[in-house]
Amino acid sequence: MNLEKRAGTARTDTDPQDFWEELRLSTQSRIGLGRAGDSLPTDRVLEFRAAHAAARDAVHLPLDADELTRQVEALGLGSPVRVTSRAGSRAEYLRRPDLGRLPADLAGVPHSGADLGFVLGDGLSPRALMDHGAGLLGALAEELSDRYSFAPPVIATEARVALGDHIAEAMGVRTLIVLIGERPGLSVADSLGIYLTHLPRAGRTDADRNCVSNIHPPEGLSYAQAAKVLSGLVSGARKLGRSGVDLKDTSRSDALSSGEVLTLD
Repeated sequence: MNLEKRAGTARTDTDPQDFWEELRLSTQSRIGLGRAGDSLPTDRVLEFRAAHAAARDAVHLPLDADELTRQVEALGLGSPVRVTSRAGSRAEYLRRPDLGRLPADLAGVPHSGADLGFVLGDGLSPRALMDHGAGLLGALAEELSDRYSFAPPVIATEARVALGDHIAEAMGVRTLIVLIGERPGLSVADSLGIYLTHLPRAGRTDADRNCVSNIHPPEGLSYAQAAKVLSGLVSGARKLGRSGVDLKDTSRSDALSSGEVLTLD
């Protein structure tokens, strides 16, 4: 007895692929791939290889720092300062995460004493920073500029998140906001993350930070929604006197209680 009879359901002539095509509209996961003998259909194999190649390229292709500098400068937040970590090349950066956390030279970073400092780091996906860095920074500035002062933005190459702590000390800011390319996956190669550290200093750990991730519109979090979440975290960190595990994102519960509709547009 087949499963359909056992379940008491009637057979239909619907193509199984029609069923999966509809479900694929709601997820980026690879579902209902089908079979061709003992393997996957050729189209699915080629799609996987293309996604894998895109993820590898996102990690290895260097940041176009000149173009990003022009984009950031156009936002009117001050002339961007460029720094690099102690990793001398992309290959060394990938082999030595510790070097990506240490600055090569911060002599060009001005001490501003501002409320907020922004660091744009290439991280593990320079492509993500090129695709979304300036747009996200613009949304953050629009959301936060009426309440806080900003230091001139810093663009950091071969950067890990902790590099921002050293830069923040040089800037003299109370709260650090790092925009950095996230590790690419087989469904998303250009996702950007935000890391917030209140009272940053060298030696801070991941437990001292808050993260807003999966920023890559239109499929992921939008710039505007990410800016709203971060705004709440900045406000909460300043009230609490610290960031990290003790600071919670309440933006979704606040929105639900107020009747606001949340979308990932």
